[in-house]
Amino acid sequence: MTTSKAFTQSNSSSELLQNIQQILNKQEGFFGLAFKNIQSGETILWHEKEIFHAASTMKTPVMVEIYQQVANGRINLTDTIIVKNEFKSIVDGSLYQLSPGDDSQQELYQQIGKKIPISKLVYEMIINSSNLATNMVIELVGAYNVTASMRKLGANDMQVLRGVEDSKAYAQGLNNTTTAYDLMVLFEKMAEGKIINPKACEEMIRVLFDQQHNTLIPAKLPKEVKVAHKTGTITGVHHDSGIVFLPDGRKYVLVILSKNLKQVDPSTESMARVSEMIYQYFIAK
Repeated sequence: MTTSKAFTQSNSSSELLQNIQQILNKQEGFFGLAFKNIQSGETILWHEKEIFHAASTMKTPVMVEIYQQVANGRINLTDTIIVKNEFKSIVDGSLYQLSPGDDSQQELYQQIGKKIPISKLVYEMIINSSNLATNMVIELVGAYNVTASMRKLGANDMQVLRGVEDSKAYAQGLNNTTTAYDLMVLFEKMAEGKIINPKACEEMIRVLFDQQHNTLIPAKLPKEVKVAHKTGTITGVHHDSGIVFLPDGRKYVLVILSKNLKQVDPSTESMARVSEMIYQYFIAK
């Protein structure tokens, strides 16, 4: 890999944070960041408690709840459910549908009326960020249960209220929200094998490794570095959050959130550069 020469190596976490702020403050938007070295416990935090629209980062907590209910014996990943495109608004129970054209995974719409294993829905929800799969899974496990599980893990400000594209809820400001800190807590516990049990964490990480949206945290990292992560994108928003695994076994958690972006592509480029800076800082330790 050729390292970007546009920044100098940061020798301390405070210097690194200053360099990060210098880069992101050039973009029109608001950013939040949380980094944690799993080995040493070192953190780098910036606007870490700021509330952001969660966008598709909330799909990781939903996956966690699936595995929680599997562990509790309520469901099995091999269970099948019928694919449908009709969901109830949390505002008044009225029905709404998702538009395939607005979904990053459209093939699932061709399966409406057919039975699909829960494991397949979870996989598509994470790696292709399928909104249809997400709404079916949330309906299965219950949004309230997702939030309750996050509280038990110590993610105190994350809130999962509903599925995707519930326009009546959106109009009333009833949105799924998160903070960089809460996503850091979630991925830290996953990296340490402390969500449900180590086997469940390994399985969830294996799914996250197959993420197909890779323009942020992994974009400028060496190919041998593996990233188990989940992104989130809506208008003016681009997030990424996950665990970075080095070939030598070391790992760290990184969460980069954004909102009010005026230009998404340059902002994404800057956030990817921040991820590279953090990687360079980490391997120099």
